[in-house]
Amino acid sequence: MKILIFLISSIFTFSNILAEEVNIFSSRHYNSDTELYKKFTNKTGIKVNIISGKDNALHKRIKEEGKDCLGDLYFTADAGRLGAFKLQGLFQKGVNSEFIKKQVSVNFRNDYWVGIAKRARVIYFNPNKTNPPKDLKYEDLSKEIFKSKIAIRQSNNIYNQSLVASIIEHNGLNKTKEWVNGFVKNFARSPKGNDRGQILAVAAGEAEYAIANTYYLALMLSGKKGEEQKNAAKKVLPYFPNQKDRGTHMNISGAGILRHAPNKQNAIKLLEFLLTEESQTHIVNNTFEYPIVKSVKPNKLIAQFGTNFKQDLNINVSVYSKRQSEALKIMTEAGWK
Repeated sequence: MKILIFLISSIFTFSNILAEEVNIFSSRHYNSDTELYKKFTNKTGIKVNIISGKDNALHKRIKEEGKDCLGDLYFTADAGRLGAFKLQGLFQKGVNSEFIKKQVSVNFRNDYWVGIAKRARVIYFNPNKTNPPKDLKYEDLSKEIFKSKIAIRQSNNIYNQSLVASIIEHNGLNKTKEWVNGFVKNFARSPKGNDRGQILAVAAGEAEYAIANTYYLALMLSGKKGEEQKNAAKKVLPYFPNQKDRGTHMNISGAGILRHAPNKQNAIKLLEFLLTEESQTHIVNNTFEYPIVKSVKPNKLIAQFGTNFKQDLNINVSVYSKRQSEALKIMTEAGWK
């Protein structure tokens, strides 16, 4: 009888130990995230297990594993991807604690996922060579005056799809289709490269304007990508479009609780930890994203370009996923490679 009681007690204790963990699927590629997870473990005793990979591979694995998936959280760098997971039933409700709702604006969260950091997709130019028109908008980039002047990534890039999806949400499908047709005609070169490649194109004089996320400029200025990119970044400035109407397009890095999460409460604890001022300060000083929590200041490398610019807060970023298929269709039809 004593042996049986010991076995039951051992199983119960072992189960509790196993429960004190949280399993993350993440397409984010920052060592600084791992440092944060270690801090979380030190504070709570909850071990963080990380499975890193590209979004498509992680998506495939989570779908194939179904109920057997041991993942608790999925981290990614685009609201459209988070929305797609929600639409496919891969997330569950639960991201709605009072702390989360207090820390994050309703534009950047819902009951299934929450933003952890923000980024703006802006227009870059070389002030020594180009003087942008006053009150420049994304919509203006389809005009004749921009012919053969714009560098941008390919249409399969999720950040571009989310940008076009947001324009569809604001202006409607037909008007956005007209805009894309004109915009594509203004490319200085065939779309290629990553966001830093677009900034480099402006610095090298290959294009007068480029579209890229804000944190890439700060990353280049930090010197983490080498002196050549640092010097190139010093030649360009960001322009925050649509300041006279809806504001500049915003996107997020974020995370949601997976449908079959075995450690849901630990997952919520981790999300709340990432939204503390301490964690937010750590994130912005390592990734150069904007903080999702208003009381935290951005890193000085990005703050130098202004922090009071008008952000597009007229829509919830969750709409990107609903519009992305339409966005990709009209981008492809317009010849956006």
